[in-house]
Amino acid sequence: MHELDAARDEVEVEVLSRGKTGFLGIGSEQARIRVRKLTAQEDAGPRTMGIVSKILELLGSSAVCTLRNAHDPQSGGPQIDIEGDDAGLLIGRRGETLRALQFVVNVIVNKDREDSVRVLLDVEEYRARRQRALSELAERVADKVAATGRSITLESMPPAERRIIHLALADNPRVTTESTGWGTDRRVSINPKRN
Repeated sequence: MHELDAARDEVEVEVLSRGKTGFLGIGSEQARIRVRKLTAQEDAGPRTMGIVSKILELLGSSAVCTLRNAHDPQSGGPQIDIEGDDAGLLIGRRGETLRALQFVVNVIVNKDREDSVRVLLDVEEYRARRQRALSELAERVADKVAATGRSITLESMPPAERRIIHLALADNPRVTTESTGWGTDRRVSINPKRN
């Protein structure tokens, strides 16, 4: 590790052979290992876990975090799940607290990094439940728009949630979607498809 100029938590150690003790030193063989310095994306997982655990501790939360994925192919960074009795408080109204916590963790994790990673936090599988709810809402509103022939504009949403609506209705032959508005007041408008 000294040759790699890295601490223990910045390297991956692979045991190639355990070696042999031999008899009275005869026939002994040294163990062989391979040490590899983790890439910037790979070493973000343990560091992020420490940061999230410390934040939960400072908040006085009994929730615990687990590393779901050290390097998520979509986000490019670690995915961390948070669970516990008071974990629901970390979600907040419509996920606002969770988004704020994720933002703070991303700022801290990427502070001294040359290449940034995108950390994804989830509390009690909130993101999957929210995605299902938004997809179902999109289908219900699309049915109503197709039946009445009138556009419906949904409430303002963060970009990730607007994207879920757009993707849910991308292949719908009866309606189209578009984002309207500016800043935090950006909304998805579902319109009947004109022939």
